[in-house]
Amino acid sequence: MSPERKTTVYDTPERNTGAAGSLPSGPDPLAPISSEEAAAWRQLLALRRARNDNGSVAVAGLSGASPAAARLFDLYLPLCAPGARPPVIGHLGQSLDGKIATGCGHSRFINGTANILHLHRLRALVDGIVVGAGTVAADDPQLTVRLCEGPCPTRIVIDTDRRLRDSHRLFSDGAAPTLVACAHDALRPEETHLGRAELIGVKRDGERIDIRALLAILAGRGLRSLLVEGGGVTVSRFLAAGALTRLQITVAPVIIGSGRPGLTLPEIARMDEALRPPVRRFELGNDVLFECDFERP
Repeated sequence: MSPERKTTVYDTPERNTGAAGSLPSGPDPLAPISSEEAAAWRQLLALRRARNDNGSVAVAGLSGASPAAARLFDLYLPLCAPGARPPVIGHLGQSLDGKIATGCGHSRFINGTANILHLHRLRALVDGIVVGAGTVAADDPQLTVRLCEGPCPTRIVIDTDRRLRDSHRLFSDGAAPTLVACAHDALRPEETHLGRAELIGVKRDGERIDIRALLAILAGRGLRSLLVEGGGVTVSRFLAAGALTRLQITVAPVIIGSGRPGLTLPEIARMDEALRPPVRRFELGNDVLFECDFERP
């Protein structure tokens, strides 16, 4: 089993997201959650627990589910079914022209409230959530589950050369177990923590840490299902390493014109070298979620 996690529901949202317990204002309002949808979500959480405990649980009401509940099952059931390979999911929210932020890093908010709720649900279904040092430095995120029922995952921050200080709140809030993955040569003698976060050394792959080596270390700690939430560089590195089982890109109907790109991969010469995975599509308010499945041929 993975390490114990603290469950927090409807707690204080991310910085700049409005009043406590509320979703941030965005281009589209979030529809109220029905009792059928809430019941379906609890069944998905039960599946998540069964997956981690190598158990089984029956999913009731699939055939007669309401449209909202059926949509939840369709989107999340493949991610938490017992017996399936633990997913490693990359997620990015971007504009129509493929930007995840302006040139100076402002991104609040590209996507609507439905995608923010979706992110919190994804967090509740995985063992760990991975972000890069740049995301922590720019956003000072909490990376906890607050907008839906469910456990908070372990937070893993990739900071190869130890750029971050312990002033960021996820290193001190105690809301969830937190790891900082850095290169072995960046660890100082007898140093084990950054604030309340545990430091772990990972071998290098050039100027970055080795993604496959990191996954092996995390799996050894029981952290097998992961959400790689950002930023674009980190998600791109996991994709280039062939480490993602699924990639979700939520596209908002907005054009930024210039700014920071979502995915950046090694250059190809011909279109037959491009990745063309099977794709599912879901509407999230005014946004459209594209889910690429890298396990299916």
